[in-house]
Amino acid sequence: MVAIVIAIIVVIIIVLVASIKVVSEYERGVVFRLGRLVGTKGPGLFFIIPLLDRIVKIDLRVVTLDVPAQDVITRDNVTVRVNAVVYFRVVRPEDSVVKIARPVKATSQIAQTTLRNVLGQHELDELLSQREKLNQSLQNIIDEQTDPWGIKVSIVEIKDVELPESMRRSMAAQAEAERVRRAKIIHAEGELQASEKLALAGRIIGEEPVTLQLRYLQTLTEISTEKTNTLVFPVPIDLISMFIPKERMDAYAEQKKLEKKDTK
Repeated sequence: MVAIVIAIIVVIIIVLVASIKVVSEYERGVVFRLGRLVGTKGPGLFFIIPLLDRIVKIDLRVVTLDVPAQDVITRDNVTVRVNAVVYFRVVRPEDSVVKIARPVKATSQIAQTTLRNVLGQHELDELLSQREKLNQSLQNIIDEQTDPWGIKVSIVEIKDVELPESMRRSMAAQAEAERVRRAKIIHAEGELQASEKLALAGRIIGEEPVTLQLRYLQTLTEISTEKTNTLVFPVPIDLISMFIPKERMDAYAEQKKLEKKDTK
C-alpha cells in the first residue's frame, strides 16, 4: 500500500514538473494541443497539459540580418556589388510558427531578391546619392512581403556599393574635370571683376590727373620698404610735359574737356 502511494506521489510530481513552463520576458510560448493552435503564453510561469500540449518558444528581440553581396545591373547598365543589413522582429508569434517554417531564412531570401529588383530600377548616380530614399523603399517592400508571417521589418540599410575599377577611374576623371571647370570659371570671374575695377580706376585717374602722381609716389613708398639695391629717383611729371609740343598738349587738354562734358 505504501509503495502504491509513493508511486502515485512520484507520478504527480513528474506531471507537475512537466506541466510547469517558464518563458523569458523577450520570449513567447506558442501552445499546440493535439496539433491544434491554442494560443500564446508568457512571459513568466504558466501550465500546460503534459503529453497533450506542445510549446514552441519564439524570440521577440530584434534580429540583425546581413544580406550577402548581390550583383546588381543598374538602369544605366553598370554592374555593381551591393550588400545591406536588415533589422526585423517577430510581432505575431502564432503567424511566425504556423505560416512559415524558417522565418529568418525566408526573410533573408526576400531581402536579397528585393535588393536586386529595386536597385536594378535606378541609375548609378541615384544609388550613390539617394541612399535614404532607396533604404525607405526597400524597407516598405520587404515589410509588406513579410507581414503575413508576423514579422515587422523596421530598418533596411545599404552598407557598401562596390564599383568596377574602370568605373572608378571614369568617375575620378569626371570629378577632376569638374574641378578644373570650376577653377576656370572662378578665374574668369576674377578677371572680369578686376577689369571692371581697373576701368573704374582709369576713369577716375583720367578725370583727376593728380591721382596718377599720388599713386606713383605710393608705389615708390612700397618699393623703398623692400631690401633691394635698386635706386628709384622720382621725376616730376611736369618736367616731362616740357618736352611735349604745345600743340599736342593743347589737343590733349581739349580732348579731356570733351570727355568731361560727355560724362556729365
